[in-house]
Amino acid sequence: MSVNDSEHRGLLPAGLADLLPPDAALEARAMELVLGRFTAFGYERVKPPLVEFEESLLAGPGAALASQTFRLMDPVSQRMMGVRPDMTVQVSRIAATRLKDAPRPLRLSYAGNVIRIKGTQLRPERQFSQVGAELIGVDTAEADAEAVLLSADAVKAAGVQGLSVDLNLPTLVAAVCTGLDLPESLVRRLRRALDRKDETGVVQALAGDHQRHAALFVGLLRSAGRADAAIAALQALSLPAAARAEADRLAAALALVAAGDPSLRLTVDAVEYRGLEYQTGVSFSLFATSTRGELARGGRYIAGYVEDANTEPATGLTIYLDALMAAARIELSGRKIYVPASVGWSACADLHREGWITVREIDGAVDARAEAKRFGCSHFLIDGKAVEV
Repeated sequence: MSVNDSEHRGLLPAGLADLLPPDAALEARAMELVLGRFTAFGYERVKPPLVEFEESLLAGPGAALASQTFRLMDPVSQRMMGVRPDMTVQVSRIAATRLKDAPRPLRLSYAGNVIRIKGTQLRPERQFSQVGAELIGVDTAEADAEAVLLSADAVKAAGVQGLSVDLNLPTLVAAVCTGLDLPESLVRRLRRALDRKDETGVVQALAGDHQRHAALFVGLLRSAGRADAAIAALQALSLPAAARAEADRLAAALALVAAGDPSLRLTVDAVEYRGLEYQTGVSFSLFATSTRGELARGGRYIAGYVEDANTEPATGLTIYLDALMAAARIELSGRKIYVPASVGWSACADLHREGWITVREIDGAVDARAEAKRFGCSHFLIDGKAVEV
């Protein structure tokens, strides 16, 4: 095989990559730290399959990712299957079927790889590790706050400080529009203007018969910002009853988050909707001052299968391991020591109990120090003693 052939075989499709040492070990350690915090708060681990039948994978919240799902024919059942683009819908399925009789609220955690048809400008990777937790069967501000505080706790466990949380209410605009009985065509124009944070566009969308509502929607846009000021601005608006209930729920969850972790910097953008289409209530994104992009995202949704009327309220969170590793200070445990072939396996076990990682001589090396250095060991073993390289 030529060099060119070898290089060609090393190529991978766009958006896919090999994770090499030490990054693979660092990712595993980050996953371990995050899952450890989930476990500490009573979230039990589940492990769904990599592929499953299309109709299950794309039901409920999974419908939002239908265009991002790889599909294949199962040669056994002759039914279409999908490769998971997200694990939340799988956990939702597990809760609605395998664990339907388990006591609520149900706390579940998970970790694994997901793959999507294409990446985004901010996240070009098509395969990445996903770690998350779901709180299923309860619809309270306390549950909303738990998801936010749990994500912050897990990220801090990986050594990330300077955290900020942006809280959103993607159902608020819809509740306002319904309460005001606005026509669907106007709502679409209004939503586009709100997504662009375009006050002029908002006023233009409401020109004519609905001009009297312009101040309300401009007020919603202007309410974004620091949490205390944003909540005060929302409470000062004349919202329809259902929208008022949504805003009050956000305020209650915010107060619980602030009390639970006063170190968090809290902001609110109650009209943000993009990327939150399947969320049904308080949602959030977690950031750190030391890195760009989201570290985690979560929020309220409906778990289960709508077509079977087998649904229940849920809230959850996903931590993005690649972003976490960029911001975290994760150290791998254990020092590496090079040991001669004459050292038995039982002696290596003794070294392991002392916290060493052993690299055994295997090819009759002459210079133990040089070999230790070549393999990245900090020490080598001579006459039963660890000697620094």
